[in-house]
Amino acid sequence: MEIVKLYTLLIPVQHVLAVTWLYLAKQPSLRGVLRDPSACEGLKGLTEEQVQICQRQAEAMDSVKRGAELAVEECQHQFQNRRWNCSTLQGLQVFGKPASPPATGTRESAFVHAISSAGVAFAITRACSRGELEKCGCDRRIRGVSPEGFQWSGCSDNLSYGIAFSQAFVDNPERSRGISSSRALMNLHNNEAGRKAILSHMKVECKCHGVSGSCEVRTCWKVMPPFRKVGNVLKERFEGATEVHPKRVGSRKLLVPKSSRFKPYTAHDLVYLVASPDFCNWDSRRGVFGTSGRQCNRTSHAMDGCELLCCGRGFRTAQAEVVERCSCKFRWCCSVKCKQCRHLVEVNSCR
Repeated sequence: MEIVKLYTLLIPVQHVLAVTWLYLAKQPSLRGVLRDPSACEGLKGLTEEQVQICQRQAEAMDSVKRGAELAVEECQHQFQNRRWNCSTLQGLQVFGKPASPPATGTRESAFVHAISSAGVAFAITRACSRGELEKCGCDRRIRGVSPEGFQWSGCSDNLSYGIAFSQAFVDNPERSRGISSSRALMNLHNNEAGRKAILSHMKVECKCHGVSGSCEVRTCWKVMPPFRKVGNVLKERFEGATEVHPKRVGSRKLLVPKSSRFKPYTAHDLVYLVASPDFCNWDSRRGVFGTSGRQCNRTSHAMDGCELLCCGRGFRTAQAEVVERCSCKFRWCCSVKCKQCRHLVEVNSCR
């Protein structure tokens, strides 16, 4: 077997679609728009209306950037072992180059729209609770005594503000395209499904008050779930996404299940218009980079296994040298000193 030095594994990028405002995840910082709102015009990937939102609410743009980062990170986590692994093109575009139909309109694009809109709603809401934005704060509407008998108090996450901002900013490209477009209807539905994944999993946290730690009085507040939970929920929705097609009902165009065998979808479900490519081989027309060179698990029968991930093309096996910290010792006071250990591991990669 070939012996190679392996310090960083470069994973080939895959395609899904161009959600162009996600370029913000690549920006080093958006603090500049606070000093000069005209800098919004130089931000890559924004529509004209999104630029105007940036200029009006410049303080929120760092949170929008964080929302884009959350979306990219979570997408890559959820799909790390799939043929489409949600990787990024360094310095270029977030999920791969734009592609012509039918590559867009797939269930992968449905997930990206959902996780992206959720990311912005989550990041804006978190900034509100932390007092980082002047136009919002904690949700003060949740007050009084609950039916369960505890007192609403503390700082409840103001998700309604985060959702409203996400609707204004993230939905804008689709609304400017015109909601008679099937693609726009699909994207708007999935955007909303992403936000509902947060809303439907809000949690209640409480604190006890009383003598000697007794819980004579409980004060509680509402908090968002961890974003990993949101990603898990949307990944389940991805697996059960409904294929739809446009249908004219009166003067309205609606998306309905393509097959009568499919149950009606809900506002929480993801929908898609076209079947996905297999993502196996390079296809420049669709922006698919294939799985050649991807690492695979030779003992797994799941999607990360060499048979499925490599699409039956086979795989190469090599020895890789890995450098890790080891033999760490605590030194008084207050540091940890470690050695560097090198050892060989087997690496399998698709042909």
